[in-house]
Amino acid sequence: MTLIIADTTCGLSVEEANRLKIPLIPQQVIFGEETFQDGTQLSIEKFLQKLKESSKLPKTAAPLASHYIPLFEDAANKGETVIVIAPSGKISGTTRSAEMAKNEFPQADIRIIDTLTIAGCLGSMVLTAHDLAQKGVSPNEIEALINKMKAQSRTYFVVDTLEYLQKGGRIGTAKALLGELLKVKPILQIKDGQAAAFEQERTKKKAVARLIEITCEKLSQKNDINLCVMHIDAKDEAEALRDELSSRLNVPKIPLYLLPPAIIVHAGPKTLAVGFFE
Repeated sequence: MTLIIADTTCGLSVEEANRLKIPLIPQQVIFGEETFQDGTQLSIEKFLQKLKESSKLPKTAAPLASHYIPLFEDAANKGETVIVIAPSGKISGTTRSAEMAKNEFPQADIRIIDTLTIAGCLGSMVLTAHDLAQKGVSPNEIEALINKMKAQSRTYFVVDTLEYLQKGGRIGTAKALLGELLKVKPILQIKDGQAAAFEQERTKKKAVARLIEITCEKLSQKNDINLCVMHIDAKDEAEALRDELSSRLNVPKIPLYLLPPAIIVHAGPKTLAVGFFE
């Protein structure tokens, strides 16, 4: 048996993870002197409310190594293999925490995969790995498929304002101010494990239309499409985006994810995103 372990940056809800019996390790969210466990002590909805009320940008931190140790110990005692499907090490310290915990069990078969992505595509990898594990597929085959998905993963997102990117140090104050004055809506991507500029449009409507174009260009010739839509406090817009992609690509069911705090801190409310495997 292979145990698949995820964390809250994968976009899966606590309820869904519990239903599937996927251990979901919480990220840490820090508001001033207060630290909360993402998903358990602080839901995404509550995080958004506190974010809007806070005068300072909160911080996020990777899970503690101690969160992994009981799971690793139990699996080691049972002789099970563990595969941790982790967010990009360039965005989060999750892989480092998992590695620290792994060092406590040198004889156990514990594998940690840095997926170089986050959110919806990460969630798709977790669900795929878990499904294969439940079917009794070998750890080597699961690991090989996740590494293949890792290479094919694509995520594009549109932010509603440059304010959060500026506060988080992703762009300078002057550029943010100029962008707001010109009403520039950047399209960003996850590239080589971190957020990077892709294109920019003059309005959010055009930027979302471009998201649709990008996705359809990449996937229109595919038969087996693995696609998701993500958002931050923009459910109606996200549902409209999902419906349009579903119609154009003939994909009946497209998962809809709320983006996790690790992205919310930098992207801000009203962000829209698509994730898929090319």
